[in-house]
Amino acid sequence: MERELALLTVKPHLTEHRYQHTLGVVDTAVELAQRFGANVEKAQLAAIFHDYAKFRDKSEMRALVKSTLIEKDILHYGDELLHASCGAYYVKEEVGITDDEVLGAIRYHTTGRPDMTLLEKVVFLADYIEPGRQFRGVEEVREVARLDLDEAIIQSLENTISFLMKRRQPVYPDTLNTYNKLIITRRSHA
Repeated sequence: MERELALLTVKPHLTEHRYQHTLGVVDTAVELAQRFGANVEKAQLAAIFHDYAKFRDKSEMRALVKSTLIEKDILHYGDELLHASCGAYYVKEEVGITDDEVLGAIRYHTTGRPDMTLLEKVVFLADYIEPGRQFRGVEEVREVARLDLDEAIIQSLENTISFLMKRRQPVYPDTLNTYNKLIITRRSHA
């Protein structure tokens, strides 16, 4: 799907603020894909659709998880996680994108997962560091992302997990498992 058609398809599903965020994620994903050798077209497409379901009705998405999706456990970790796995489903069913790599990058852009593909890592990090994001620690992650994709993801996960823990919010197990896998892999290569 061409960039302009994809953007026209996703725009009605987003607020103007979220559309601007999406444009930032797209540019960042393309840049990261070029830097680290991921497929640029797939990174662009996944970034365009990563928040496709962000503003869907929460009860509709909870029902979809219960009836159809395999990630049933996300129901216990807050509605913020619903749009990623539901989004991958909706993008496949409504838009007709069937590329498993693109759908995986959409599915895991909020939680991560152990053994993420390069494309999944690119979209995950692009969502975190796109230029519109302004929060403590993001500049440091942007700097690290210039040289080391995995280290930037480790730092983003440290920030996210710490943020959730300070607010006594549950941390999705795959987010912790992603962090652990990256740390263990990093140690074994040191």
